Amino acid sequence: MKTRHQRGVVWVIALALFALAACSGSSKEESTSQYFDSSIMATKVRAAIVADPELSSTDIDVATFKDRVQLSGFVDSAAAKSRAGQVARSVDGVRVVDNNLIVK
Repeated sequence: MKTRHQRGVVWVIALALFALAACSGSSKEESTSQYFDSSIMATKVRAAIVADPELSSTDIDVATFKDRVQLSGFVDSAAAKSRAGQVARSVDGVRVVDNNLIVK
């Protein structure tokens, strides 16, 4: 009976380790918690861009991966492109901004 119990414990531990490994990230994939953190960061960046009075365009898309933000879409001027990058950098947690906005 003790051996059967030990095997059960081993299976539970193995299953827990497998579950943890499935949630871990890599250099090309985010872990579950990193995915949620990125989603929150993207929402904060979008809100900051919408709230900025110098940025009237709503054609700005925000994508995040870990601490990196990518801006894409269209703006009316080079000044708006620059301002969008500044606003994105000002959000807590943002380390890198890839400003791929296109001036119409």
